[in-house]
Amino acid sequence: MRPRPLRPLPLWAAVVLAALSGFVNSFAFPGRGWWPLVFVGTAMLLLSLRRRRFWPSVLVGLAGGFAFFGNHILWLTVYLGPIPWLALAGLESVFFAFGASLLALAWRFVPHYWPGLSGRLLGLPLALAGLWVAREAFTSVWPYGGFSWGRLAFSQSDSPFAPLVAWVGISGLSFTIAFLSAVLVQAFLEVSVPWTVRGTVAGFAFLLAAAIPAWPVISTGSIRVAAVQGNSNSGLFAQIQPGDSLNDHLQATLPLIGQSVDVVVWPENASDLNPLENKRAAQTLDYVTGAMKAPLVTGTITEDSEGRTFNSLLLWEHGKGAVDQYDKIHPVPFAEYLPDRAFWYPLAPSLFDLVPRDYSFGTRDNVFSIKGAVAGLAICFDIVDDELISQMLRDGADFIIAPTNNADFGHTDESAQQVGIARLRAIETGRSVVNASTVGVSAMFAPDGRVISQLPTFEAGSMVEDVPLSHTTTPATLIGRGIEWLVSGLGIAILALAMIFTPLARRAPRKEARG
Repeated sequence: MRPRPLRPLPLWAAVVLAALSGFVNSFAFPGRGWWPLVFVGTAMLLLSLRRRRFWPSVLVGLAGGFAFFGNHILWLTVYLGPIPWLALAGLESVFFAFGASLLALAWRFVPHYWPGLSGRLLGLPLALAGLWVAREAFTSVWPYGGFSWGRLAFSQSDSPFAPLVAWVGISGLSFTIAFLSAVLVQAFLEVSVPWTVRGTVAGFAFLLAAAIPAWPVISTGSIRVAAVQGNSNSGLFAQIQPGDSLNDHLQATLPLIGQSVDVVVWPENASDLNPLENKRAAQTLDYVTGAMKAPLVTGTITEDSEGRTFNSLLLWEHGKGAVDQYDKIHPVPFAEYLPDRAFWYPLAPSLFDLVPRDYSFGTRDNVFSIKGAVAGLAICFDIVDDELISQMLRDGADFIIAPTNNADFGHTDESAQQVGIARLRAIETGRSVVNASTVGVSAMFAPDGRVISQLPTFEAGSMVEDVPLSHTTTPATLIGRGIEWLVSGLGIAILALAMIFTPLARRAPRKEARG
């Protein structure tokens, strides 16, 4: 007798399974970094949506989305409390829920449009993975520039799948994870096929993805970088005096005097006094650059002649002052500026008083020319922005400087998550990345993702290393966001064709579980 297909889960069980999937997936990301769990958690979420109707699938997606984002960005509560965390996790959960409804539609229609074992083990996983990436792509750019945190790919910085990002980019790696997870689900569900065959197919798919070799990176030389972590208490509610952060980074730099370096890198907001306006700050930077006989890259807050405020990086040279400047192009909404202030501020004035000034959007390019090398610049959350990474590469960056200030997030996973993303960017672009934080994690990564140097968190210190330079063009950087459009479009196209051409008689699920 032919085995009967496994029945769909009752709605209550699907909601529980989706919530568990969110927790499981959150454990796959740094700092826990149990990366294999992302395949388990994603498979659990996909299974919970099998043969679900629209509104029940939204409910299942809400449960899974909030369990994931609520745990993944819990660091937002350290100083800001539960309201911003609840708002952001809630908004992302809504997007996640409607993305889940598309996955549920794929479960219902694609097997009818693409029947047979090939459809179940290839067509459906392709559709599910493409639709997953489409949701990630949408939420990475909208609203107000989007929130790119939590993409599946960002869980893999320490895994054997990390080299794949040089071939297919961040979205392509997310697609691969979702696809393999869907294959895993289908291998579990195909009870009519011997388990040896199912296991072989699923295992081969995983081994094939993990066996793709690293993209070869050819070094064009090196630049000697001194990156400083001042362990400055630079959080939002820090009880410090103006100039304390500047002094902390000065003190952490003094032991380096006498060493031969090409550039000194300080973190975001390291100079909490604007050296373009403050004489004391300018004298300090001049002293450092003179003593080190090297230019300095430092973060500070600047204003222009029109009174606009910017989160900036300065390239400071001895006796010349600021010879170049980068103003953050995409400030973080509700943190560095309050969008549509007239609408949002009256809803929570005490909360939004924490955003007293709005940083303006920078218009300068995000590269510095330093000692014959071109440094791409990514201030803090810039590192998650695909377009900003592409922009610096178009402008010739042959290594990346990523200054950041993680003091607001205390001893949480936020800094580990961010430095994990920086490591993936190194592999994706074939460029070394210098991640310099006020309190950590500060680290340097080679173009293949290898850790060149790393500092303990919440300790003042420095890294002085020869950082490889490269003009390598990886497939991911050559194709750019075309990969994202391709895999997202593939998923949407398969679903659209399935919904259009599936006979109406087959559209009503037979004897499904309620919901």
